[in-house]
Amino acid sequence: MSDNQDYLARSRAAVWHPCTQMKRHESLPIVPVASADGAYLVDFDGRRILDAVSSWWVNLFGHKEQRIRAAIVRQLETLDHVMLAGFTHRPVVELSERLAALTGLGHAFYASDGASATEIALKMSFHYWKNMGEPTKTRFVSLTGSYHGESAGALAVTDVPLFSATYAPLIRQNFTVPTPDARQARAGESAADVARRAAVSLDNLLSKHHHEIAALVVEPLVQGAAGMVMYDAEYLRQARTLCDRYRVHLIADEIAVGFGRTGTLFACEQAGIRPDLLCLSKGITGGTLPLSCVLSTDDIYAAFYDDDVTRGFLHSHSYTGNAAACAAALAVLDIFESDDVLARNRVREKEISAALAPLTAHPAVKGFRHTGQIWAFDVPCAPAGFAGLCFERMLAAGFLLRPIGQTVYLMPPYVVSAAEMAALADALTGVLDALPAGAQTTAVALP
Repeated sequence: MSDNQDYLARSRAAVWHPCTQMKRHESLPIVPVASADGAYLVDFDGRRILDAVSSWWVNLFGHKEQRIRAAIVRQLETLDHVMLAGFTHRPVVELSERLAALTGLGHAFYASDGASATEIALKMSFHYWKNMGEPTKTRFVSLTGSYHGESAGALAVTDVPLFSATYAPLIRQNFTVPTPDARQARAGESAADVARRAAVSLDNLLSKHHHEIAALVVEPLVQGAAGMVMYDAEYLRQARTLCDRYRVHLIADEIAVGFGRTGTLFACEQAGIRPDLLCLSKGITGGTLPLSCVLSTDDIYAAFYDDDVTRGFLHSHSYTGNAAACAAALAVLDIFESDDVLARNRVREKEISAALAPLTAHPAVKGFRHTGQIWAFDVPCAPAGFAGLCFERMLAAGFLLRPIGQTVYLMPPYVVSAAEMAALADALTGVLDALPAGAQTTAVALP
C-alpha cells in the first residue's frame, strides 16, 4: 500500500511541479494528498490539513461539495465535451446568459485558466482598436506589483520580477502606474485619498500616451501576488472615468477576487462601475474543474461582427466551454442563490476577524488588513526564507499557508469555522513568537 513517502519520491521523479525550484524539494517536502473533504486535505497517512488558501484561491465551498459533484456527474451522463467552434450546448448557453445578467456585460468567451483569460482580454482589446481603424493603440497599462498570469502576453502586464525578469526578451514592454495601496497613506490621508493620488498618475500617463494605449488592466480591490495589496474602490471609479475620457478599455481581472472573495459577487460592484472586459476563473467552478471566461461589452463584440473573417476573433482552445466545467459553474451560481452565500459570508467575516484579532496585537505583525474573505498582514522583521519556514511549521501544525515573501495571508473556503481559524491563529502566533529578532526578510514568493 502506497504512503506519503512513496508518492513523494515518485512525484519528484516524474512530475515537474509549478511555481517551484524543484531542487528545494530535497529539503522542503512535497505534500502528497490522498483525498479532501470540506476545508481539509488528507494525506496518505491519514493526517488532516486545513486548506487555509483554498488550494490557490479556487475552492469556495469546501472540497467534495455534493451539489457541484452531482451537477458534474449529471452532465457527464449526457455530454462530456464538444468543440465550441461551430457547436454549442445547454450548459455553456445557460452559464453565459446568467453571467451576462449578473455583470451587465454581453457575450462570454471561454478558456481553461486565468492566464488564458488575460491573453484573451488583451488580444480582444488590441484587435478591437485595429478593427476600429486605430492600429496605434497596441500597448497596455497595469499597476505596480500587478500579477495577471505567466503566459507571454500576461507577463507583459505582470510586474513581479520573480516571474517576468527571466523572460524579458520575450515580453512586450508596456506601462506601469503607481498602485493605490492603502498602506501608502500619508499622515491625515484616507485609503480613498491614496486612491485619488494614484489616479493622478494614471491621468498623467493616459493624457500623454492614450493614442498608443489599448487598455488598463487591474486586479480590483486586491492585488494578490503583490502581497495582498488592498485599496479603496475610489480608484476603480477614477479609472473608469479616465478610461472613458481617453478612450482606453478597462479590463478587470477578477480571476482571484471574483465570486464573493471581496464581499460582493464581483469586486467591481463595490465601485459601482462596469469594466469593458471582465476576466473570471478560479472560483468559477468552486475549485473542481478548469474554466475561465472573458465577458465583453456589446460594443467590443460588435467590432468583430463582420463578413471579413480576419476581423473575427480567431482565438481558440481545445476545451473551450467544456460542458462538465460549465455545469459545475452553474451549480456554483445556484449555491450562491440558494444559500444566500454573500449574506452568510458577511456574518462569517466578522466571526473570523474576531478569531484572528489576537494576531493584530503581535509585535511582529504590521499592516493587518482584510477585504471580504481575505485577511493578510506583514512581518517586516522576519528572517530570510520566512515564507518557507512559515509554510513548514504551519504544515506540521496541520494548516496549509503559502506566505508571499513577508506577507502572510488567509483565503480559506467559505465553509471554514471561526473556531478552526482561531486554532490557526494560535499556531501562527507560535511561529511568530519563535522568529529571531532584528532580521530582515528576502521578499520572494514561496516556490
